[in-house]
Amino acid sequence: MNSKKIIYDIGSNNGDDIPYYLLKSDLVVAVEANPRLCDLIKNRFKEEINNGSLVVENCVVQINDQIDKVPFYIAKNNHVLSQYPKPSNINDYEEIYLPSKDIIKIIKDYGDPFYIKIDVEHYDQEILKKLLTSKIIPPYISSESHNIEVFSSLVILGKYNSFKLVDGASVSERYKDHEISTNSGKINYSFPHHSAGPFGNDISGPWMTAHNFFHALGIAGLGWKDIHASNIETPDANYRPQPHVNISIKI
Repeated sequence: MNSKKIIYDIGSNNGDDIPYYLLKSDLVVAVEANPRLCDLIKNRFKEEINNGSLVVENCVVQINDQIDKVPFYIAKNNHVLSQYPKPSNINDYEEIYLPSKDIIKIIKDYGDPFYIKIDVEHYDQEILKKLLTSKIIPPYISSESHNIEVFSSLVILGKYNSFKLVDGASVSERYKDHEISTNSGKINYSFPHHSAGPFGNDISGPWMTAHNFFHALGIAGLGWKDIHASNIETPDANYRPQPHVNISIKI
């Protein structure tokens, strides 16, 4: 494992997660396909790029190292919905061709990850599976969970045994003025709307076993939620998710 704490922000969007990750790491690797958002990130974090604590990869992250350029679809009305797989409602998107990079090559270029955040519309599971089958299994990882296969992959392919859940819609309220651990000690930090929120032990609540987490996921449902997993934290085997009358998995 690399002695440097490297965080990979896969799907950086406008960079709202980067200030938090900079507090938690030695290096942040921000990967974003949309060139307009990459320009925004580069202007916003000039100092961090210059001092080497942040690198920005402007590319479509994918799982085939033989492809140099791919079509990318920029949502006309909401940039957070831009995606690599071709959308069904194509009239709502602008198609452009962009450089692409295999996720494994990106990891090899910069070093072993301490934490990987995956948030790429309709392509999270493919990226996650490629990482895990390539034996890239960091201490902390998260992925948006529109599909139950994300959880299955973390358990079966990654052998992760400790889990937490972050609800994307409530991040800015739930984690406002929230205590986090940084490289320099503990501080209070407020997460902006549309950010991914905290990871690791900065997330409130106990780490859950896979069994208990599955029940918690059934209560919460899938969607705009991030599944967080760790292989260095010990789950609380005594924790029991609160029962709910509408326990269901929404796929």
